[in-house]
Amino acid sequence: MNGDISLQTFHRMPQYLKTLYEFKKEGRENVSSVQLAEALDLTPSIVKKDLSQAKIQDGKPKVGYATVDLIEGISEFLGYNNLKDAVLVGAGKLGQALLGYEGFGDYGLNIVAGFDIDDGIIGGKIHGKPILPTGKLQGAVEKLGIKIAILTVPAEHAQAMADLLAKAGIRAIWNFTTAHIQVPDNIAVRNENMASSLAVLSAQLAEIMKKEEICN
Repeated sequence: MNGDISLQTFHRMPQYLKTLYEFKKEGRENVSSVQLAEALDLTPSIVKKDLSQAKIQDGKPKVGYATVDLIEGISEFLGYNNLKDAVLVGAGKLGQALLGYEGFGDYGLNIVAGFDIDDGIIGGKIHGKPILPTGKLQGAVEKLGIKIAILTVPAEHAQAMADLLAKAGIRAIWNFTTAHIQVPDNIAVRNENMASSLAVLSAQLAEIMKKEEICN
């Protein structure tokens, strides 16, 4: 991550991209910073600053940005424009849901296969993705040169799988488990902690309810 660009900007960029894809489906050939700001409840100045940090040239007066060009620019900034193959480890309910999510392609991610230990699903396909035995994970990763893994195994197996992935050459792990995994410094980890997200959401709800009680 470029140290000159704020974390907030990186977090907003995928939101811009999602909105732009929606605009494209609606047939909008051009979009302004004001329209993007309104769609995401931001200010136009924030949008302009974010796009400037991404080295995206200003839009034309009264016309704005060409939607497809803006999608391409943000995709390039985020590294989405080069499709990246990934494996998913743990094809349980959450893993299967992720295997079926078609939107990953818009963000440069292509899950080539899922891996599991359940003989009931091994050898079959889930949402068109082959499910292979975990014993073949290292060989597949090494053979295909895959660098990204999505981890959705039970927490008690997370560290063992992370160790195996690191040994196989994986360089980035998207961790959906509740376990805190330890990996070498040359491997990136992104933790999606649903419990933490729910705690934040609950706290926000409590604050909203408290304000409403005061007003009433």
